[in-house]
Amino acid sequence: MEMKVWFILILISGYGLSAQVGINTTNPQQALHISGSSETVRIESLNSTNNSYNGGDVNGDLDLTNDTFPLYVDENGNFTLELKTYVSSEDLDAFDDTALPTSAVELLSTNGAGEISTTIKTYSITVTRASILEVKYSLSFDVYLNSSKTVITDNLARLIETHIEVTGQTRHYGPSNKCYTSGTLNSVTGTMFNSNTAYITLPSAGSYDISFIGRVLSDVKGGGPGDPAQQTYVEFATGNDFVFMRLH
Repeated sequence: MEMKVWFILILISGYGLSAQVGINTTNPQQALHISGSSETVRIESLNSTNNSYNGGDVNGDLDLTNDTFPLYVDENGNFTLELKTYVSSEDLDAFDDTALPTSAVELLSTNGAGEISTTIKTYSITVTRASILEVKYSLSFDVYLNSSKTVITDNLARLIETHIEVTGQTRHYGPSNKCYTSGTLNSVTGTMFNSNTAYITLPSAGSYDISFIGRVLSDVKGGGPGDPAQQTYVEFATGNDFVFMRLH
């Protein structure tokens, strides 16, 4: 009798390994099918006691329904709360101007276009499928009249822009800009920041260059005597800069 019981259990176990499993349903439609309009799934390894990425009742109102955390799937199909990013500078300076030879740009008064650009830093990224790249950045700069760091005193505006360019695309992603002007030698330049978020389409598998561009524009005269542009010198990445990139 005991041998027969074990034989039946082995048959049931073998059947269960290959069959679809239903909870609250006798007609499962997937490998695991949980039926019921109010049913949920609990994974205790993801709760606030067992997982450092679960903040628990962060607002302290004893209501856990308004304290939720994003759930991700890793490359092996495992559920995780850990956000794995492509680039995240966190507390580090993402753009170190001392190590970036093209982080400074000078617009001369003889520049007929009234603008000049420089590539501050480029990241190379390779994807195996069409993807969306999420980019958040905060990029600092200081503005002067010339490379000797003379204070601007002419009361004319300069536009300082930052944006992102991508291999094979003409669009400028995440543009951000500020105007700067000064009318006295007592002016203090200080470090300013441009910040933005962009979602960039990478249309197919392959390698892409993600370049952060700094652009300087000054008042351009429509005609008549005088210089066509207002001389301007800008140093980018002089502060504590931030970059975050994540693939979707």
